[in-house]
Amino acid sequence: MTLPLILSPEVREAKAGGQAIVALESTIITHGMPWPQNVETARLVEEDIRASGAVPATIAVMGGRIHVGLTADELDRLGQAKGVMKLSRADLAVCLAQGGVGATTVAATMICAQMAGISVFATGGIGGVHRGAETSFDISADLKELAQTPVTVVAAGAKAILDLPKTLEVLETEGVPVIAYGQDEFPAFWSRSSGLKAPLRMDTPREIALAHRMRGVLGLRGGQLVANPIPEAAEIPRPEIMPMIEAALAEAAAQGVSAKAVTPFLLQRLFEMSSGRSLVANIALVRNNARLGAAIARELAAG
Repeated sequence: MTLPLILSPEVREAKAGGQAIVALESTIITHGMPWPQNVETARLVEEDIRASGAVPATIAVMGGRIHVGLTADELDRLGQAKGVMKLSRADLAVCLAQGGVGATTVAATMICAQMAGISVFATGGIGGVHRGAETSFDISADLKELAQTPVTVVAAGAKAILDLPKTLEVLETEGVPVIAYGQDEFPAFWSRSSGLKAPLRMDTPREIALAHRMRGVLGLRGGQLVANPIPEAAEIPRPEIMPMIEAALAEAAAQGVSAKAVTPFLLQRLFEMSSGRSLVANIALVRNNARLGAAIARELAAG
């Protein structure tokens, strides 16, 4: 059995030429936005990376193969596909074995990026510890993946619907460097502020790239989380978003929404309560993370 990995022509050429490459997840395409906005946004993010001097590699499972980099036709097909599996470490192999179509979460994207020799991955926000995890044990596989897969992940922190203090505690326990970019505070996805101090701070892509290399030299397992705050003009400040989140959580509890259904429910209610501002902010922060990811990847490629 051979590794079911297919590189797009653009990614294959970039690897052959030693160019900077940035991995991108695909759940934002299949589970995050409706057609055609999902594909339009994905193309914007890819163009941001190209304009920043790197090559984008959107990752998805199609036809029982891991595609690292999608052609325009493949991106269109994925954006309109129905019944797409949402893949993490637990179900990646099953989807491949069944010849299915799957979109990669943070964890699965990290795994596939490492297989393809890609060291930097830009996303929106990581998963984390859900509220009430002390009884539900609902903790995202993203946190464990950050502890074992050597990929630098650029995200706007973790979504404020999560338990952010517990998320940071688990990351600390797992030995994951949490680096706030350009500020001392850990960002909270839609907001630049979470009220929590970040464990580490770095102010340049070069510093982050050097830390990534140093982890390899030291033989340390796992990657780095770079918490990149949303641009100020696009943020929904914490005092404004938190009442919406609390109201949405109360609605979810009253309606008996639980397990994997909670996050999609909350995101939809926040979209409605914010008159669409949450989605506008989401797009802005993903693009911002893509640009920073490209800058870090360029530093790594420069050696």
